[in-house]
Amino acid sequence: MPTYHVWTLGCQMNQADSLKLAAGLEKIGYAQAEDPDRADLAVVNTCAVRQHAEDRAYGRLHELRQRRERGEQLQIAVMGCMVGPEGDSLRAGLEQRFPWVDVWARPQQFEPVLGAALDAALDHGTPARDASEGEFWAETYGTPTGPTAFVPVIHGCDKFCTYCIVPLRRGREASRPAEEILAEVRHLAAGGVREVTLLGQTVEAYGHDLEGDADLATLFEGIEAIDGIARVRFLTSYPKDMTDRIIDAVADLPKVCEHFNIPVQSGDDTMLARMRRGYTVAEYEERLERIRARMPLATIATDVIVGCPGETEQEFASTVELLQRLQFDVIHVAAYSPRPGTYAYRQLEDDVPREVKKARLKVVEEIHAASAGAIHARLVGASLEVLVEREQDRDGVITSGGRARGGQLVHFAGSGVVGQLVEVAITEATPWSLRGSRAAAHRAVGLRAGELP
Repeated sequence: MPTYHVWTLGCQMNQADSLKLAAGLEKIGYAQAEDPDRADLAVVNTCAVRQHAEDRAYGRLHELRQRRERGEQLQIAVMGCMVGPEGDSLRAGLEQRFPWVDVWARPQQFEPVLGAALDAALDHGTPARDASEGEFWAETYGTPTGPTAFVPVIHGCDKFCTYCIVPLRRGREASRPAEEILAEVRHLAAGGVREVTLLGQTVEAYGHDLEGDADLATLFEGIEAIDGIARVRFLTSYPKDMTDRIIDAVADLPKVCEHFNIPVQSGDDTMLARMRRGYTVAEYEERLERIRARMPLATIATDVIVGCPGETEQEFASTVELLQRLQFDVIHVAAYSPRPGTYAYRQLEDDVPREVKKARLKVVEEIHAASAGAIHARLVGASLEVLVEREQDRDGVITSGGRARGGQLVHFAGSGVVGQLVEVAITEATPWSLRGSRAAAHRAVGLRAGELP
C-alpha cells in the first residue's frame, strides 16, 4: 500500500485543507506513513503570510531533494498559499527554483495532488480505488484527530488590504453551501468532535454570494440542532461584515462561544486608510461596544501590524492608546513583512527601520501582557467550563489542558477526561494561561450574564 505524509504550515485553514487531502488520499488506497521520512508521497502545505513560513517550506523542500539524490522513489507535491495560479510570475519562479517538485496546487485545489497520487500508485502496480465517480471532494471530510475540529465555510477574500497576499493566493470569496457544511459537522460529531471552529479569511462574509439570505448566524442555528457538538467558535472576523444579527446569535445561542477575534491592525485612521482596511477606528469601536453591551464578559482578541510602510510615531502612538483603552483579552502582533505581489510591495516603501519595528513590537507585547494579565487575574476564584483537549505526563505528574468558552487556556491536575466538559476552579493566572483544580460542585461563570465571583 502506498504511503503519504502531509507537512502543514500556517493557519487553521491550512490544517483543515491538509486533513481533507489526507482523507481523499486514504479514499484512493493510500495510508499515512508511520515514518514521514519514508513516505511515497510527500506533500508540503505552505503559508505565504510571512517570510519565516516560506523559509521553513524552502528548507523542507531541500530536505526532500536530498531523498531524491539518495535514489529514493518518491513524489513531491507543494500546495497552499505559496502557489499562485498557472502563468503567475511568482509561481514560475518557484517552479524554476525547485525543479524536483512534481505537483503544484493552489489552496483547496486537491485534484492535482490526487491525480498524481493515482498515477503513481498505478505505475508501481498498486491497485488504487476509483474516486472518479460522484462529488468526491464535496463528500470527503477529514478524520477527526481530537475533540476539536476546524471547518472552512468561506474560501478566499475580497478585501485586498495593501499588505496582504491572501486574496492573490486564495482567490475571491466563495461560500460553501450550508447543507454541505452541516453535513461535515455531523460527520465530525459522529467521530467524537465536541467543538467546531468555523473558518474564513473574513468569516462574517459567509453567504453573501449564495442565493437566499443565509449568513453566519444561519450556520450557528443549524449547528445548534446537531447532537454531540457542544461548542461553536468562528474566526477570523472583519468589522464591517459583523452584523447585529450575528452578534445577537452569539449572545442568544447556547452553543456559540462568546469569543471574538476581530483584527484592528492599527489604531490610526490614516494608517487604516493606507492599509485599505475599509473602516475607521470609530466604526471598529462601535462594533466592540455592541458586543460588550450584549455580552459584558465576552472575550475579544485582535491583530495588530506594526511598522507598515509610512507608519509615523504619532500613528503608532494612536495604536498604543487604542490598545490600552480597549483592553483586549489577546493581542496578536506582527511586524510588517513585505510580500511580493501585494500593493504595498509594489507601491509603498518599506521605510520603517527594522530596529524600530522590533521596538514597537515589544511595546505591543507588553500591553498585551498587562491587559491579559489583569483580565485573567479577575478570574481567580471563578469556576470555568473547560473542554479538555489533551493530557500529558511530566515526571509522573499527569495534567490536563483545554480551553474555556472565552478561549482561555486552562491547565489542571487529572487524567482520563479528554473530550469532556469539566468545571475548573481557577487558582492561578498569568497573561497566557490559567491553572486550577476540578470543581464538580461549582457553577461555571456565565459569560452572557456577566457574572464574576
